[in-house]
Amino acid sequence: MTALPPSPQPLPVPTTDAHTHADSTREFSGLGVADALAMAAAVNVTRIVEVGTDVASSVTAVDLAETFPPVVAAVAIHPNDAARLGDRLGAELDRLAAVVGSSDRVRGVGETGLDYFRTRDAEGQARQKEAFAAHIAWAKEHDLALVIHDRDAHADVLDVLAAEGAPERVQMHCFSGDAAFARACLDRGFWLSFPGTVTFTANEALREALDITPDDRLLVETDAPYLTPMPLRGRPNSSYLLPHTVRFVAERRGADLGELCARLAANASALFGEW
Repeated sequence: MTALPPSPQPLPVPTTDAHTHADSTREFSGLGVADALAMAAAVNVTRIVEVGTDVASSVTAVDLAETFPPVVAAVAIHPNDAARLGDRLGAELDRLAAVVGSSDRVRGVGETGLDYFRTRDAEGQARQKEAFAAHIAWAKEHDLALVIHDRDAHADVLDVLAAEGAPERVQMHCFSGDAAFARACLDRGFWLSFPGTVTFTANEALREALDITPDDRLLVETDAPYLTPMPLRGRPNSSYLLPHTVRFVAERRGADLGELCARLAANASALFGEW
C-alpha cells in the first residue's frame, strides 16, 4: 500500500463527501473500500457519493452502494472517455442506459459534461456533447441529480444545458470557475462543489467563487484519489481527508465548523436524497 497521510482531527458533526472515487482510490493507493469508509467514519465523514466514469466503474459504483449503506452511486461515461470511444460511443451509451435505472441506490448521472483541457479536437468535443446530452436526458427521465465535469469549457457547458434543458438538480463537481461563473451557475439553481484545490495558494479566484456561494448551494468533495488538499497536496487522497477542506472552508467563510458540517450534509441530501 502507498504510504497514506495521517488522519486529521475528527469533525464535530457528521458530514458528506459529495464526490469521490473510492474504487479508483483502491487501485491508486491500495486502500480498500471498507477500510476507506471506516477511516472516513472515524473522522465523521459518514456518507460518500461514489462516482463512475465508464460502464465498468459505474457498475462497480452501484455494487458498492448496494453493499455499503454509507454509499450512493452516480453513473456515467466521463467526457474524456466519451471522446476516446469514437464510433463505439453509441454502443457504450446504450450499455450505460441500463445501469442508470438498475437500482434505487443510483442517485446521480455523472460525471458528465465537457473537458477541453484534455480533449481539444473538434470531433472529440462533439462526442462529448453527444454524451452530455444523453446524460442530461437520463437525469430528467429518472429524476436524478446531474453531476457535471467542466474543465476549460464553462460557456459551452451552460450552452448545452440551455439547449437540452437542465434537470431540477445539478451539481457543478470540482467547481473550477471564478466568481462570475459561479454567479451564472447559482442563478440557474446549481450546487457548487469545492474540492481540495480551493486550499491551493494560487486559487484565489476559486476562493472568491466560494465566498459568494450561498449556504444552501455549497458542497465539499474530495474527488479522491485526486486533488488532495493542503497541507498534503501530492499525496494519495481519500474521503477521510475531507476534514482538511471542510475546516478551510469554515475558516474562509467565518462559519461555525459544526454548523457547516451539518449544512453540507443537508445539501447533499437535498441533491441526492437521503441515505
